Amino acid sequence: MPEISRFYGIIIAIFYNEHNPPHFHARYGGEKVAVDIRTLQVLEGRIAPRALGLVIEWASQHQDELMEDWELARNEQPPKAIAPLK
Repeated sequence: MPEISRFYGIIIAIFYNEHNPPHFHARYGGEKVAVDIRTLQVLEGRIAPRALGLVIEWASQHQDELMEDWELARNEQPPKAIAPLK
């Protein structure tokens, strides 16, 4: 699972050769969530509401980069790092 960003204790990653819809994974503490890149809706899992808010804010700022990383990972190429939330 390639890590593409990290901020405020949240780790963002995209798996290689993953299933549709395009999504990324976020971990915070012992909790995990998968988020649809296009709609920014939670597909599965749960994390603390404050952490989820930060994840969604970050993702909304980087949707194009997330889609590029999704395509790279789907083709088993390493995704690029994305700037953390500031």
